[in-house]
Amino acid sequence: MTTLQDAIKEKYGSIAREIRATGKGSCCSTPRAGNPDPITSNLYESDQTGVIPESAVLASLGCGNPTLLAELHEGETVLDLGAGGGIDVLLSARRVGPAGKAYGLDMTDDMLELARENQRKAGATNVEFLKGEIENIPLPDNSVDVIISNCVINLSADKPRVLREAFRVLKPGGRFAVSDVVSRGEVPAEIRRNVELWVGCVAGALHENEYRDLLAKAGFESIGVEPTRVYALEDACSFLSEAGIDVESIPADVDGAFMSAFIRATKPR
Repeated sequence: MTTLQDAIKEKYGSIAREIRATGKGSCCSTPRAGNPDPITSNLYESDQTGVIPESAVLASLGCGNPTLLAELHEGETVLDLGAGGGIDVLLSARRVGPAGKAYGLDMTDDMLELARENQRKAGATNVEFLKGEIENIPLPDNSVDVIISNCVINLSADKPRVLREAFRVLKPGGRFAVSDVVSRGEVPAEIRRNVELWVGCVAGALHENEYRDLLAKAGFESIGVEPTRVYALEDACSFLSEAGIDVESIPADVDGAFMSAFIRATKPR
């Protein structure tokens, strides 16, 4: 039986292989039928994409721009959970400077190979990509100033563990600053059951209140969920139909039920 983790590895591994082989983005990172993807499109300004390898931009499959919103400072240590092709790691490395460090964690070999290739192209010496799962972060306690992530935590089947691990590796006073897809309403059961949608950043989305509760249970304080994009029913139909769901049967309350959000929290000092 294919597990959720296997499905995620295969999907993102195939995207990385396609980019390395063809130099072109995947169906998830380029416009479909002339319409930009409502989740992944237009997240980065040209002054950001112009300073990193194109293959890192092509592999960007996030739902936000955590490097822009996280207020990174010179000399800080940053960890990106689910680094993919490395776009947010490389941008973070530029912000924290030579005295800082940017780690990228990913479980997919092909994505790690692409990310390390992008690191070499960028000449980034303050970057390190690690293989591992976001439920088991391979870094010591109290070792990171800031944790970022871009539409990855929602993919985990054990989100409470991810948040506990994030809390563990953050230094006292450290910041949790991630972009993720969250829900505002009830998600129909047929959508939650669809693994392909879960892999694609939708079905695994936590309700915004549940996200706050889990962060608080992990020990975080100063928790905030700030919407960055709210998806209309028309947006939802474009990606639900690709998964074989009859969009005509989708209840109207899906309209506005999903959003990209910037989630902030702090580890107490």
